[in-house]
Amino acid sequence: MTALDTAFATARARQATVVLPERDDPRIAEAARRLEAEGLARVVPLADPSGHLLEALMAQRPMKETLAMRMLSKPLIRAAAMIAAGDAEVMVAGAVASTRRVIEAAAIAVGMGEGVTTPSSFFLMTYPDGREVIFADCAVNVDPTVAELADIARASERSARALLGRAEVAILSFSTGTSGAGDSVEKVRQAAQMTGFTGPIQGDAALNPQVAAQKGLGRGDANVLIFPDLDAGNIAYKLGQELGGAQALGPILQGFARPICDLSRGATVEDIVAATVVSIALGAE
Repeated sequence: MTALDTAFATARARQATVVLPERDDPRIAEAARRLEAEGLARVVPLADPSGHLLEALMAQRPMKETLAMRMLSKPLIRAAAMIAAGDAEVMVAGAVASTRRVIEAAAIAVGMGEGVTTPSSFFLMTYPDGREVIFADCAVNVDPTVAELADIARASERSARALLGRAEVAILSFSTGTSGAGDSVEKVRQAAQMTGFTGPIQGDAALNPQVAAQKGLGRGDANVLIFPDLDAGNIAYKLGQELGGAQALGPILQGFARPICDLSRGATVEDIVAATVVSIALGAE
């Protein structure tokens, strides 16, 4: 059974409450209908601004009450406040709003998970031979610092444990161990030291046990690949799709205290359902 199959089974078992603040979009409306009809989630309506949500928002981000009420007039903030208040478990948005707005709403009203200060994203890559690998970050952080790269790796480990059942994290570079030098290698080295994950390591050593043995680092069984910057991550996942025949599910947001899903604005109904189901599975960790 694939990770996506497992996520569907988890969603059916959990019956999580999901808020879809862009319900006016026909794709979102149809996805909501399918989620309910197929027993994958309980879709709750976007709440009206209330004292209950005001209290939850101000508890997460102290501010003047007048400002908080103005913020709650925005659907994304209101949906995120519903998550903070416990009125919903998962928020799914981005079919209309930009990634920046979805992240902003989540950061304001929900906040980051324990030990993480950097929002990031991942793709679940499923290859024709059955291999499933998480690629991160491929959509959010352009040139992460050492601390941000460490955050991405920690959040990705949690995502992998929830979806794949195990997490062997490799922080990638053009160099393995001490074989090369440069600013990017040093960034990866420091992030690996901060987290205890394998790195810096080249892609072949991360994935191939024989190469790993030859190069003397790791076991060659990584299923979480952390890229040093957005150029590398985005290029890699697209090449995986086009040349490797991989199915790329994502980008899925990670690092927040509660599951927040950012959709592509070109997402189909099937994409929305799948992304929602994966977000529910992440919340079951």
